Amino acid sequence: MSKISKQEALDYHSSGRPGKIEVIATTPANNQKDLSLAYSPGVAEPCLEIEKNANDAYKYTAKGNLVAVISNGTAVLGLGNIGALASKPVMEGKGLLFKKFADIDVFDIEIDTEDPEKFIDTVKHIAPTFGGINLEDIKAPECFEIEQRLIEELNIPVFHDDQHGTAIISGAGLINALELCNKKPEEVTVVINGAGASANSCAKIYMALGIKRENIIMLDSRGVISDKRTDLNAFKREFATSRDITTLKEAIVGADVFLGLSVADVLNKDMIRSMANNPVVFALANPKPEISYEEAKSSRDDLIFATGRSDHPNQVNNVLGFPFIFRGALDVKATKINEEMKIAAVYALAKLAKADVPDYVKEAYNTNKLEFGKDYIIPKPLDLRLIKEISVAIAKAAVETGVARQPITDWEAYANELEKRV
Repeated sequence: MSKISKQEALDYHSSGRPGKIEVIATTPANNQKDLSLAYSPGVAEPCLEIEKNANDAYKYTAKGNLVAVISNGTAVLGLGNIGALASKPVMEGKGLLFKKFADIDVFDIEIDTEDPEKFIDTVKHIAPTFGGINLEDIKAPECFEIEQRLIEELNIPVFHDDQHGTAIISGAGLINALELCNKKPEEVTVVINGAGASANSCAKIYMALGIKRENIIMLDSRGVISDKRTDLNAFKREFATSRDITTLKEAIVGADVFLGLSVADVLNKDMIRSMANNPVVFALANPKPEISYEEAKSSRDDLIFATGRSDHPNQVNNVLGFPFIFRGALDVKATKINEEMKIAAVYALAKLAKADVPDYVKEAYNTNKLEFGKDYIIPKPLDLRLIKEISVAIAKAAVETGVARQPITDWEAYANELEKRV
């Protein structure tokens, strides 16, 4: 992929109609009768129906296909706390991806407060507009409380993608990587460098996949999260280790898996060489990973390596998850996205990586070789089968766990409908 210049990026966002998304009409407004139906007096009829039955909002409005992408701009990827307004291009970009990959409409909403209570209160008051809430770029530890409170207090899906998106995608990659290494999840040691929202969720997903809590070593900017430290919040304390180690260099010795959710260049070749046989390294700091692709691959031949970048194999990209997760949740009018739904997405994604790759995907990535193996443990974002495989898995899990208000009975017809959307 060629390097993008600053001017190219600014031109992309400013040329023509500024920004990346717009609202368009879906019904005719060509004559007096159309206008009378769209607004006064005809609009009164659906209003009165919704007053009698709140669920009719899904029948008469866009609520069922509308997601709010909401941020306060306190933890924007690679940029940090840049504020609510400066985060708007990112939220618009998220809206573009929702529409492009899953035909979901989005309003991006930037809330100018760092007070969790004010943020929660604002979201609760605007929630009736939407079929789902995608929280984005909110710093830890506030993001944990914000998401949990909103899940408990609202009856629509609330999903903090920075936490769960990376966990789901990397979890799928981890399943496949361990299979290729002939290792069992319950037997491996995982080192997680980073202790924010994403790291916390990744650790929990990995445990759900079979990794033992005692085999997870997590580090923050001060070193290993140890039970000897007195500066830990409740979220970090959950993953404190009793091992007598303090640095990443010590922690990674003999480890099977390294997950980087931190900063560039904290990992080196010698550290990777000190890991167990057939190590798995996910260096996901963006745009510059914990170790470069070239350095990592030259460190040893038995390595399976992934980054968050699109110009190298095995990209851990959240776009593989959130559009299709919300698609499935919206289509059954789910009240939440629960753990069973997240795990269903993990296994659906992992399974798709083992299927034969269509020619159009190979052409899009300018390669003749894309098949399950060390350099292909995760599907590509431009694989059109993603919407069918993941959304169906999500919808089924919602139905099976009792959080679907409108269960699907004809799954084949639903799968066909999803294919038509893209």
